Amino acid sequence: MTSGQRWDIFCKVIDNHGDLGVSWRLARQLAGRGQAVRLWVDDASALAWMAPQGCPGVEVRPWTEPLDLTGLAPGDVLIEAFGCDVPDEFVARYAAWRTADGRNAAWINLEYLSAEGYVERSHGLPSPVMRGPGRGLAKRFFYPGFTPRTGGLLREPDLLQRQARFDPAAWLAGQRIVPAPGAQRVSLFCYEPAALPGLLERLAQQPTPVQLLVTAGRATAAVQACTAPPGLALHYLPYLSQDDYDHLLWACDLNFVRGEDSLVRALWAGKPLVWHIYPQHDDAHHHKLEAFLAQIEAPASLRALHRSWNGVDTRPLAAPDLPAWGAAIGQARARLLLQPDLVSRLLDICQSDHSYCPQP
Repeated sequence: MTSGQRWDIFCKVIDNHGDLGVSWRLARQLAGRGQAVRLWVDDASALAWMAPQGCPGVEVRPWTEPLDLTGLAPGDVLIEAFGCDVPDEFVARYAAWRTADGRNAAWINLEYLSAEGYVERSHGLPSPVMRGPGRGLAKRFFYPGFTPRTGGLLREPDLLQRQARFDPAAWLAGQRIVPAPGAQRVSLFCYEPAALPGLLERLAQQPTPVQLLVTAGRATAAVQACTAPPGLALHYLPYLSQDDYDHLLWACDLNFVRGEDSLVRALWAGKPLVWHIYPQHDDAHHHKLEAFLAQIEAPASLRALHRSWNGVDTRPLAAPDLPAWGAAIGQARARLLLQPDLVSRLLDICQSDHSYCPQP
């Protein structure tokens, strides 16, 4: 895909840390590679702290009903993030447009991240549109994933260089956190796990002192609803921008993360991590969790803690084994770094696949 192309990304906010976080990171990385991006979102309020400086090349537009398309020409690529339905009035205008060589613009359904087997089988498959103003066109499924036969993971080209330059002491000082001599730093970004009181007790009982850095929002509320055990130093953080959340992960020895975006960022951080997967009412997330643990070749103690943390069982939380966990995450990260990132794969497939939206 050459520079100067325009991308329309549609995002409906379900969890503003998740869907919007991934959509913004995608928009930002596309813009960084010379693409012009319009991000259509029904609730952009979280961008005030997630991306306070905005991003050159990214235009945030309100997803209203009806959609205001006054004076607007469709772009070259349409992305519906996580199964949201693009408004009919936009699809109608999109369907009427052809690129200079007679093709429709690409229409991509960006799916959720998973390590389950169906991702490799489904990635890249076309989905003909059978009704509505887009009838006769075809979307294509794009699945992020952990293997070469998937869409990969979001990763900036300069990520490793920025990590190498990072000064944890300076960043912590900026957050008014004084590192305790010999203490371990643990970040906590979670929902409201039943095992949270047990985690606080476990961390307080560690032979090495622990400083727990708690993210704003639901994690802070969940911790404050517990009785904090003596011996555990708690630090409540403000809402962090995406860059500063990366810095938090890099500054800690163990990271508890939740959802999709923070999981990927914790993998790139290369530190021991524990994932609080988004819970589903039919417990389908248990299978998704097991697939991820198998993908990263997690040691037995890390699998056990994940199962307790995510309510798969009610066993006491396993004691942290940071050397073993760090080795597993480091090896998984090294394997992933050998693969192209998500934006590179997206650019390649949009450039090479002329069958994305066949003419009706």
